[in-house]
Amino acid sequence: MTSKLQCRTGCGACCIIPSISSPIPGMPDGKPAGVRCVQLDEQNCCKLFNDPRRPDVCHRFQPSYDVCQDSRENAMSALKTLEQLTRPEV
Repeated sequence: MTSKLQCRTGCGACCIIPSISSPIPGMPDGKPAGVRCVQLDEQNCCKLFNDPRRPDVCHRFQPSYDVCQDSRENAMSALKTLEQLTRPEV
């Protein structure tokens, strides 16, 4: 039996790299890719983690090895690749 992967304390890669089209408190138009979420604190922890105002897309995101990898740096790289692969053609 495998255990559920937990967020890496102080990582914050998923709050920086991907674009988020949903409104976020303090970012009513969402968040562009590569822009730090205003709800990410100095320790790279979400200030809205247990707050009902946290966007559903953030709540639904579950850490996985494919995305989070084995370090913050590798998570940033993996998320950059995913963001590029899923970016709409302009």
